[in-house]
Amino acid sequence: MTSPATLAYVQAAAALLALPLSEERAHAVAEHFERTAAMARLLEQAAALGAHDEPAAIYCPAPFPAKDC
Repeated sequence: MTSPATLAYVQAAAALLALPLSEERAHAVAEHFERTAAMARLLEQAAALGAHDEPAAIYCPAPFPAKDC
């Protein structure tokens, strides 16, 4: 069972993006969102990570467009 707030969010987002979404599919998407949020909460509790744990400093994007050598 999905919360009314999650279902309302899914329906509003679909309408904003002009996506055709049946009532049955909206419920399925809302269920998926709630299940994903529950998994994220479990992970958040199990692994208390801070901003210093983020390895973003090692990411270096390639130049775009690629230069001819």
